[in-house]
Amino acid sequence: MFKRLLVLLTLALTLSSCVTQATAGLNSFVDGQDGYEFLYPLGWVQTQLANGPDVLFRDFIEQTENVSVVIGDLSDPQASLSDLGSPTDVGQRMSQKVIAPPGSDRQAELISARQHTNGNHDYYVLEYAVNARGQQRHELVSVVTSRGKLFTFSASTLERRWPKIQELLGRVVESFTVY
Repeated sequence: MFKRLLVLLTLALTLSSCVTQATAGLNSFVDGQDGYEFLYPLGWVQTQLANGPDVLFRDFIEQTENVSVVIGDLSDPQASLSDLGSPTDVGQRMSQKVIAPPGSDRQAELISARQHTNGNHDYYVLEYAVNARGQQRHELVSVVTSRGKLFTFSASTLERRWPKIQELLGRVVESFTVY
């Protein structure tokens, strides 16, 4: 009996340690109405912008660091992410039409593009180096389709801060889930 209790206690502590490490320093945000959720860093606050994204969080101190969700309708409600193209194709189009469209005084370079699956959904994770009006930025983006909509989750910081928070923003972007 004592051995069984000791094994259960050890297992419980090990599992809680894994969960704690994966979410350490992060809060949870859930939008049940639009059907998505993600983790965001402690100390970040929700901000509202007129005609802005569905949700936006910024670092309270380093306000140029942010995460946001933009939701748009797909022209074909049945379209899957792969119907939109490969990760690189979608990344290039987003670069040219969303992140740095003509006339925006922004340039964006797609650094990497990959796909991963979470549950029943495929996600493209895109990484960009962005020059926004002379300001060097780094941006991670997760793109997914669900229920006839395109969900775009973005995490952005100044390039000088990227080495310090790269791992943290990577965990945040990987946490983005639609249901």
